[in-house]
Amino acid sequence: QAQFVESGGRSVQVGGAPRLSCAVSGGSFSLVAIGWYRQAPGKQREFVAGISGGFSGGRTDYAEPVKGRLTISRDNTKRTVYLQMNSLKPEDTAVYYCNVVRYLSGKVSIPNGPWGQGTQVTVSS
Repeated sequence: QAQFVESGGRSVQVGGAPRLSCAVSGGSFSLVAIGWYRQAPGKQREFVAGISGGFSGGRTDYAEPVKGRLTISRDNTKRTVYLQMNSLKPEDTAVYYCNVVRYLSGKVSIPNGPWGQGTQVTVSS
């Protein structure tokens, strides 16, 4: 079973551009779609971005609020997924997690777990 370790989160001002990293151990990394999720205080965890694996590796999917501002990528040799964040807004403040991406009825199904510790991104105006 895959395990996830997120890093790179920090406090930035509006417009900041941190890059998050997700190191994945276990499982068949290169074959699996991996994505980023986030959870803001008092809100449910939500899908942010995903990138496919296997023969279709590299196809990306983004939640509408982050399209054009966040970019997901993967390095299969390092078993790592990245999230380049640009033009951040205060509403992007959240703990960011990575995990597998699976679709159910055309929508991303939020995994039940296991989850890593996440990495905090705080955007101040």
